[in-house]
Amino acid sequence: MSGIFTPFLIGLGLASALFALLVASKMAKKDGVRTELELAPIAFTKYILWLLVEIARANWAVTKLVLARDMKIRQHMFIVPISQRTDLGQVIFANSITLTPGTITVDVNGRDFMVHAVSYNDDDPEALADMDARVTVCETPGPASGEN
Repeated sequence: MSGIFTPFLIGLGLASALFALLVASKMAKKDGVRTELELAPIAFTKYILWLLVEIARANWAVTKLVLARDMKIRQHMFIVPISQRTDLGQVIFANSITLTPGTITVDVNGRDFMVHAVSYNDDDPEALADMDARVTVCETPGPASGEN
């Protein structure tokens, strides 16, 4: 993390990432590991763009909360049902919750996540249900992970 962003260093970074991807791919193929990506590329790209906006909004909300004279922290743990069919979809949803400032996925229990919110409000479950639905749309049709 030198803070130096010359074209040469960026090129080396990209080259090393591609090399690592190539090596990992060959290792997986040799081991007989299935490496299909279970995501719809266009839907996933739309989701990532939407998530970036949501992360920015949550950053602003947490910043206002922390800088407020009377921190109105309303911590709360609650259960969020999930609708993803694949392990990858569940990981994306759990990480999306954790990436959003002020929330963290604490536990996975079957078809539910336990989430902790620093500043809980009554709209949080609906917002997470929307996020859940958006992640589910990104999954490609087919058998769920573990059903092969």
